[in-house]
Amino acid sequence: MTGIIWALASGLLLSLQNLFNSNVERKAGMWTTTTLVLGMGFAAAFLLGLAAEGAALFRLGGMEPWFAFSGLIGIGVVTCMVQGIKRLGPTFAVSLALCSQLAFAMLWDSMGWLGLERVPLEPSRLAGVLLLAAGIVLFKLGGRKRGKGEPRPAAAEAEPDIA
Repeated sequence: MTGIIWALASGLLLSLQNLFNSNVERKAGMWTTTTLVLGMGFAAAFLLGLAAEGAALFRLGGMEPWFAFSGLIGIGVVTCMVQGIKRLGPTFAVSLALCSQLAFAMLWDSMGWLGLERVPLEPSRLAGVLLLAAGIVLFKLGGRKRGKGEPRPAAAEAEPDIA
């Protein structure tokens, strides 16, 4: 149950962060946003880590060396999400990101990649990812309906760029 609460809290925080990042990007640009997000995250995590763990914060024994560079992936995460939200809107972009994340996590689990314990790919797991993808399609298609006589959206409110 505790894991479920942590995962739900992560979803809440990621949703907030994505919206904040998008607003910063509109005013300050992509690289300022990425620097701000990752720089503040580094500073906060560093100080909290020192307070909570002391010198143990710097013990990285038993880890594959390339895993230490995972923070660089954060540049791609922030950049891709901000650009996705900018072009697709927050709900659709986050929905696609979650579907992609789930599909790749399932792939890596089933292959036992990156040090993960191999988890067999079961039809029910694949069906779950496909149902999530179908739900995103339904969600997106539902947003395209307009009532008879409703005006077309203004240019600023036009359909998101999905190309």
